[in-house]
Amino acid sequence: MALYEHVFMVRQDASAGQVEALTDQFKAIITAGGGTIGKSEYWGIKSLTYRIKKNRKGHYVMLNVDAPAPAVLEMERNMRINEDVIRYLTVKVDQLGTEPSAMMQQRGGRDDRPGRRGGGRFGDRGGDRGGDRGGPRGGNRPAAAADTAKESTSDEKGATA
Repeated sequence: MALYEHVFMVRQDASAGQVEALTDQFKAIITAGGGTIGKSEYWGIKSLTYRIKKNRKGHYVMLNVDAPAPAVLEMERNMRINEDVIRYLTVKVDQLGTEPSAMMQQRGGRDDRPGRRGGGRFGDRGGDRGGDRGGPRGGNRPAAAADTAKESTSDEKGATA
């Protein structure tokens, strides 16, 4: 049998119970077709990049499937019929992962990231908004840059006259 990773999106106004019922329905189709579900992950409600069928958000679910191709095709056919399913994607893989997917690992929180920088309200800038950074707020532009700016303006005026 072939190994697949299958992700589908359910419309945003469906409840978590409805999403779980849909997931169980699709699992039953796979098992009836002679396959097995290795892992099922509910990723939660995520914002979509663009509207799909008038939805801005969707419930995401991932299934690791070990099934023959006709069982997967039957599951996809049922997803096309179901009005609650916005999109789905099935990818054939060489082996199924046993650890949590990248989407589930992100749920750990922002403070668990390696290389997290300290800092106050403005991150790692030291809290000083001015300084000698140059530019409109810095105010400490080097003299050579100021002279160059004046020369370029005088050359332009001379060329046009």
